[in-house]
Amino acid sequence: MTLRIAVPNKGSLSQSATEILRESGYRQRSDAKELALVDSENDVEFFYLRPRDIALYVGEGTLDAGITGRDLLLDSGAKAHEVMSLGFGRSRFHFAGPAGRYSSLEDLAGLRIATSYVGVVEDHLFRHGVDATVTRLDGAVETSIQLGVADVIADVVETGSTLRAAGLATFGEVILESEAVLITRGGEVPDDFEIFRRRIEGVMVARSYVMMDYDIEEAHLDRATELAPGREGPTISPLGKAGWVAVRVMVPRTGSQRLMDELYSIGARAILLTDIHACRL
Repeated sequence: MTLRIAVPNKGSLSQSATEILRESGYRQRSDAKELALVDSENDVEFFYLRPRDIALYVGEGTLDAGITGRDLLLDSGAKAHEVMSLGFGRSRFHFAGPAGRYSSLEDLAGLRIATSYVGVVEDHLFRHGVDATVTRLDGAVETSIQLGVADVIADVVETGSTLRAAGLATFGEVILESEAVLITRGGEVPDDFEIFRRRIEGVMVARSYVMMDYDIEEAHLDRATELAPGREGPTISPLGKAGWVAVRVMVPRTGSQRLMDELYSIGARAILLTDIHACRL
């Protein structure tokens, strides 16, 4: 049975989703006008859809899985669930209003809130016992206050420069931290999905780790292993030089340069870092 996967056709998630699928060994479209692509070698068919619609197709069982934003998944109310986060497309949702006018969530009682994510905002307000009117607007919601349509907005905030230009400021706690996620419809996923998930996971791990090789005297090996224990432990091989061994170990990419310094300081030499393109753990 061919696995049917939804991919964002445009927007901030589209390019990164396509890249992670390519790195996972799947064919991807070369023309942005293509709506579907069959990867017969891997028995997968990709459908390029509006990011906002993907959770609905997956939740209804029309497609087996998809990549979309956590915000879009939660806002849709679809019967789909998050399998794993994908580490790109990160954003934060905040309430914002005229600078200095509001300071907390309780200030929203009885106000009009404009947002592109009604489901997310209404759920947040309900969970905190705040009664307010939420109106869906697509596009630049920050103008809704100036036009008298809303008192407050709820929107994605990155640098905050757009809000400041409109005389607005964020307040209260973060509504939602979103990023790209892999989703399925619970309990109805084909067996082949596990292969797909493992490939994606392998690329994500490969992006987060590097392979480190170094030579060290056996007398200092225990200390070196304490500094760099690896995912499953280091691979240790004898060297032609008496009393020395060669070590290979996976280490987090973040902090790898500092780790090289620490290993060098205890006697490691010929220390090399190599990118990992994919893996299975």
